[in-house]
Amino acid sequence: MKLHTVGPNQTQLSLANGVELFFSYNTPVAAFIPEMGFVKTDKHYSVTTSKHINQWTSRTERVVPQKLLDDIANSN
Repeated sequence: MKLHTVGPNQTQLSLANGVELFFSYNTPVAAFIPEMGFVKTDKHYSVTTSKHINQWTSRTERVVPQKLLDDIANSN
């Protein structure tokens, strides 16, 4: 498990299983999941958090329930 600062209030957690979890402030809002590709939360937060997500992914991503991202974050 590695924690990387991506930018102000932006963090990426890289897990041994290949999952990369992206946090805006302290909330997991996007991820790269090997079986699914890039995903982002279905929940709208702030304009700043939306900007963080778009900067981090800048790729086509699927929308997933916030609970999925929370579950990944809480399982590690």
